[in-house]
This record gives sequence, structure tokens and C-alpha cells, in this order.
Amino acid sequence: MSLDTRPPRQRPARQVATQRERDEARGLPSRSLLVALVLACVALMVVDSTSGEESPVAPVRRVVGEVLGPAQAGAATVLEPIVALPDAFHTNADLRHDLAEAEALNDQYEQELLKNPYDANRLAEWEGLAGQGNDNGYLLAPARVIGYGSAQSFSSTVTIDAGTDAGLRPDLTVLNPDGLVGRIIEVTSHTATVLLVIDPESTVGGRVGDNMENGFVAGRGGLADGDPLELRLLDNTVVPEKGQTVVTWGSEGGAPYVAGVPIGEVAKVYEDLRAGTYRAVLEPYVDFTNLDRVGVVVPTGGEGVIEPGAFE
Repeated sequence: MSLDTRPPRQRPARQVATQRERDEARGLPSRSLLVALVLACVALMVVDSTSGEESPVAPVRRVVGEVLGPAQAGAATVLEPIVALPDAFHTNADLRHDLAEAEALNDQYEQELLKNPYDANRLAEWEGLAGQGNDNGYLLAPARVIGYGSAQSFSSTVTIDAGTDAGLRPDLTVLNPDGLVGRIIEVTSHTATVLLVIDPESTVGGRVGDNMENGFVAGRGGLADGDPLELRLLDNTVVPEKGQTVVTWGSEGGAPYVAGVPIGEVAKVYEDLRAGTYRAVLEPYVDFTNLDRVGVVVPTGGEGVIEPGAFE
């Protein structure tokens, strides 16, 4: 066995690079160059700020502005739509929200415009009913017409939405703001049937307002008839005059008709030569094709009853 008597191999010592060498290896300028550049920039800034319009940097600034200005403007034009995209999305959302609110508000205004005439008519009818009660001192149970009698019944009737629960019973007077409507002939707990004064089976005691002459007002037919009411005075020698107002004479005990309710006015006068009498055709104050709110004259007050002096 042989031994290696050669001396150990020594590795060369590793040299440590300086900071400058490392910067040069990475392509970076030296620190002294950076310091010189910073000092030069500071010097130019000082000279530029102290020289005013005669600054030696001014020509350079103008040249740079002329070169870079169009480029900046072009870049701004290209980037403006992209930069404005977030605002555009936000603006569009706001516009859609505002449009939805405007449409809802417009719908609300349209509903109010449609509803206002209806509310005004209802208020006028309530005030008219109260006026009828005030003029004659009557208590009125308010009701609404909810149906007309069928043509097959051969009678002129309407149904109202009040009955015994509201204190109603047969043979009570029914009127509206314009005048006499009729009288109750049937009643249930929640509804009542009203025979209109224009029905052929209806006869009402009437009084001419100008001369207080009494007579009877009889119905002559249905809603579409041109001459629905006829007046015959008890005194055959008295000739009714066109335009005279006729009101209810009044039944004993106020049933079925109370006194002083307007019925209509004289529209035509005919002479019966054979009988030697006169008859008058009345134009009723009430539009029987357009009945809605009515009042029933009740003997006593109660919940919902319109008393004299209401709405004053």
C-alpha cells in the first residue's frame, strides 16, 4: 500500500466585489453619477425659477411641450372612453333609477287625475244630501245604489246597500241631492228595494210651489220614457204653468213620503176637452239613469246618519 505524499491542493482565494463593481455589473450608474445628476437638476430648477421668462430652460420647455402636447392630447382622447366607463355604468344606473321613479310618479299623478273627478262627485253628493236634510230638517241614512231591477220585472226599482241593520224599513222616503227618488218597498238586513217615482205603480202627492195647489204625481213608465211623470191637480179649474216647481205634499206620519222634497217642474200642459180638466207632464229633477248616492229619511238618528246642519 502506497501513501500519497503530495501536498494538498489549495483553492484560489475568492475576491469580494465592491458596490461600484456590483452596480456596473447590473448596468446601474454609479452613486457619484446619480449625485451629479441630482445636483444638476436642482441647479436647473433654481436657475429656471429665478430667471423668469428669460430662463435658459424656457426654449427646451417649449420644444418639449410642442412635441409631447399632441401626444398627450391623443392619449387623452383614446383613454377618455375607457377611463369614463365606471362613471358611465354608474350614471346609467342612476338614470334608470331616476326613470323608474319618474314613471312611478307619473302613474301616481295619472291615478290622481282619474280619481279626482270621482272624489269631487262623491263630495258633491254628500254635500247635496246634507243640503236636503238641512232644508227640511230630516235625518238621512246614507246608502248607495248597487243595482237596477231587471226589465223582466216590469217595474222600475233599484237596490241600495243598506237594510234593517241601518234602521231601514218599508215605506220610507228615498231621495238624492236633486230630489225625490222613490220609496222603500222591501228590505233585508243589508239591502233594500226602492220603487222609483217614475214606475207606473207609483203615485205621490204633489204640491205646486207657486200657488200651493195640490194634486197627484203618477209615474208613466221606465227609465227611457220621454215623459216619465204626470201631474193632475185636485182643482180642475187651475191650469198648471210651464216651469212651475212641484214638491211632495207629504203623507200622514211622513210615510211613505215626507213633505217638501222636490219632484220636478212642469214641462208641458195638456187640456182634456171631454173631461174639462188639465194635466201636466213633469220633468223630474232626478236623473234616474245615473243614480249613485242616496239618502233614506229615517225617524231617529244613529251611527252614520246625516243630521241637519252637517257639512256646514
